[in-house]
Amino acid sequence: MTAVEVLQLPDGRCLDFRVSGPPDGLPFVFHHGTPGAATPIRAIARAAHERGLRLVTTSRPGYGDSSRQAGRSVVDVVADTKAVLATIGAEGCVVGGWSGGGPHALACAARLDEAAAVLLIASVAPYEADGLDWMAGMGEENVTEFGSAVQGEERLRPYLEQMREHLTEVTAADIVTSLGSVLPEVDRAVLTGEFGEDMAWSFHEALRIGVDGWLDDDLAFVKPWGFDLSEVSIPTMIWQGRADLMVPFAHGQWLCSQLPHASVNLERGEGHLSVGLGALDRMLDELVEALRSN
Repeated sequence: MTAVEVLQLPDGRCLDFRVSGPPDGLPFVFHHGTPGAATPIRAIARAAHERGLRLVTTSRPGYGDSSRQAGRSVVDVVADTKAVLATIGAEGCVVGGWSGGGPHALACAARLDEAAAVLLIASVAPYEADGLDWMAGMGEENVTEFGSAVQGEERLRPYLEQMREHLTEVTAADIVTSLGSVLPEVDRAVLTGEFGEDMAWSFHEALRIGVDGWLDDDLAFVKPWGFDLSEVSIPTMIWQGRADLMVPFAHGQWLCSQLPHASVNLERGEGHLSVGLGALDRMLDELVEALRSN
């Protein structure tokens, strides 16, 4: 596994990032979920490398050793991503995001000139999405978490601090226990072996210092994102599972309605985790094919 690198940004913040795969490969900038970090999911790394892509991951501000950016909006990820691409000498890329990484991938699709295509896996939709009951269908933990986020940092931080106690040294088996209400059986089944280890590792690194990154992600999701989905003009692939209890199926349906030219894969029987892990090869084949066709 490649070592983490630290980039000093123009505003003085530090940003953790990792790069792996063929040095001359087109970067695949993958935005982690919430909470999460630059620690890559090995299955994604393998799938990307097999297709000649260079995997680039970062820890968003407040996660790992990345400096906090209090009050950040989703769109702020674009400047950070642009700085990473400049550092590795890349003039173009494709982007992806899973769960809480989805809005950040969409921001790059809308505002990052280097982005040529975008993959969304179980992405969160905007909180004020017209016609979407945003929390309907979420498991109990997520309803509590986002209900607190809507009320602000003072209400949200104590809840996340309590959750952090369970996640900083969590094992894959512990994740199933700790997050039981947001994990349908199909998701529990994939939290084993390598993938379970990678999820636990990501939680450990994300929350090693504190909950600032998690808190700022949640607050950013429930306020305006800073861009409009109508700005997305590059090829877009949407994948969502009908059994998802973290980001309900209705979020994927709503995004499809707002991105009418997207390639849509609404998977029956799949959850929040299983939809991504089980379809990685199909997802990245579709992403690469979109580049060839564009």
